[in-house]
Amino acid sequence: MRCIVIFTLTLLLLIACKKTATAPESLPPKVTSFKPTPLAYAKGFSIKDFPTHKIITVTSPWPKSTQSFKYIVVKPNQHFTGNSKNATVIQLPIKKIVVLSSTLIPALEYLGVDTTLVGFPNTKYISSKKTRARIAQGAVKDLNNDLELNMELLLELQPDLVIGFSVNGHHKKLNQIEKFGIPVVLNGAWTESHPLGRAEWLKFVAAFFDKAQTADSIFTTIAKNYEKTKALAATVKTKPVVFSGSLFKDVWNIPGGRSYVAKYLEDAQTSYLWKDTEANGSLHLSFESVLEKGQHAPLWIGAGSFKSKAQMTAQHKGYRYFDAFKTNNIYTYTKNIGPEGGLLYYELGPLRPDLILKDIIHIAHPEVLPHYENFFFKRLD
Repeated sequence: MRCIVIFTLTLLLLIACKKTATAPESLPPKVTSFKPTPLAYAKGFSIKDFPTHKIITVTSPWPKSTQSFKYIVVKPNQHFTGNSKNATVIQLPIKKIVVLSSTLIPALEYLGVDTTLVGFPNTKYISSKKTRARIAQGAVKDLNNDLELNMELLLELQPDLVIGFSVNGHHKKLNQIEKFGIPVVLNGAWTESHPLGRAEWLKFVAAFFDKAQTADSIFTTIAKNYEKTKALAATVKTKPVVFSGSLFKDVWNIPGGRSYVAKYLEDAQTSYLWKDTEANGSLHLSFESVLEKGQHAPLWIGAGSFKSKAQMTAQHKGYRYFDAFKTNNIYTYTKNIGPEGGLLYYELGPLRPDLILKDIIHIAHPEVLPHYENFFFKRLD
């Protein structure tokens, strides 16, 4: 009898161990795999695509930032049950959006989601004819300006998302918006040092609309056009000397040697006078130092938003001492101006660096693109 009891207990123990060992196999596997979004030029963000959501990490929200921001974008008809600590959760679809920079207007239009735009600060600066028509219809409300947002109107609009930016990490208004339960994300496209890196942030915007394939197709076309044009310029034998910028309150703002503007001038096969400086933003120089170095340069490309030489000398008579001024070789990005005075260069340029590069090559080496007509830049009379 004792043997039977021992045998029975041993058998039950073995069955219990077997059930314990096999029980986890009956549970659904934990989903940890993801597909990274390929980025060829952009350095300031990354996207991990999971079956139910995407995780976007912005590592360059402003220059020299030591902070990063994580956004969990939950796909339509899905739910996120993971760890959302130190992250902003955004549920798709996005039906209403507010953006705080005009550079995002072309992104929305190219992705075919511009009808989701319901508010913008200082709508007069929007140049796009398509979006201006929606403003005229009352579909896009003016939110005053990005420093003094009309919070009452913003809350009335109840957007599903606000895409903003921060210059130095101080963004009190954006924090205030978040306190009302409206998700806010930071767009750092402007911190990229390569023109195509700025354009590739189209994929960042696309992630909030589940438009990854559309964005990839658009960007691939833009990048191919840019690289093809760059290759054409590489065949020239001479590089004209170039300088850029203009005065603002007695300070000459000129692109640093590691800036995206300097990259344009390099890819257009010009010799930029400040190419050896390390700044990836603007240099702040005196008039005298720029005159000393750039007086005899044959080309002045990117001379602010002046519309004529007379307007330039009305601001500062010293401009007339430059050879480029004397020979009518000053170019500004004022060819396309919106009905309220906004410059299309600032709005569309970041997404279309291929057009900017063509303009600069056509200015510096007209023989390379003999039948091309500039889109953004014009020669000042």
